[in-house]
Amino acid sequence: MNFLYANTYYIAAFGLIFIGLYIVMAKRNLVKVIIGLSFVDSGINLLLISIGYIKGGTAPIFSRPDISPLKMVDPVPQALVLTAIVIGVAVLALALSLVVRLYQEYGTLDIRKIRGLKW
Repeated sequence: MNFLYANTYYIAAFGLIFIGLYIVMAKRNLVKVIIGLSFVDSGINLLLISIGYIKGGTAPIFSRPDISPLKMVDPVPQALVLTAIVIGVAVLALALSLVVRLYQEYGTLDIRKIRGLKW
């Protein structure tokens, strides 16, 4: 039980990634595929934050001389994830706008039907 408690964030991150991959591979509706990609994105962000986390760590600010640098949380994954969140939102908005345009053009969101109608 201690293993599950100690690795909760890793398990949740991989769970989100695998659920998102399943949705992307199994579903045929484009909106559901985009939701699956969003799950994968969130899982990867959670994994990156979990890797940079130190239990009992403090913010990486050298304001007090009694805090050791070994007890500070790594700020690089946090900055990387903040950037990834902004990029993920932009990609999600672009993908949803493409889905709206595809629906206007073909009248369906089914990948099989759109693939069959392209020629």
